[in-house]
Amino acid sequence: MYAVIKTGGKQYRVSEGETLRVEKLPTEVGEQVSLEQVLMIANGDDVKIGTPVLDGSKVTATVKSHGRGEKIRIIKFRRRKHHMKTQGHRQDYTELEITSITG
Repeated sequence: MYAVIKTGGKQYRVSEGETLRVEKLPTEVGEQVSLEQVLMIANGDDVKIGTPVLDGSKVTATVKSHGRGEKIRIIKFRRRKHHMKTQGHRQDYTELEITSITG
């Protein structure tokens, strides 16, 4: 059984017991999070697709940790103009463990 959820502007395919990193959520470590925007649930050949979301379905997850991703280097370079600009970025994330899928 798996579900497709939407959080942080991205879509993820999740199943029970799986861990994933999503955009930072304002919750504490160890709390339960209910993800209400479920786009699809599949259980074998039984597939339910929402328009755009499924009513009455949710995915429950436990917050395992918060952190920051690896640094991404951004370089702007103009040839023959003596211009080069570098910048770095680290994205915050929340690590979730999927506990149940209902719907």
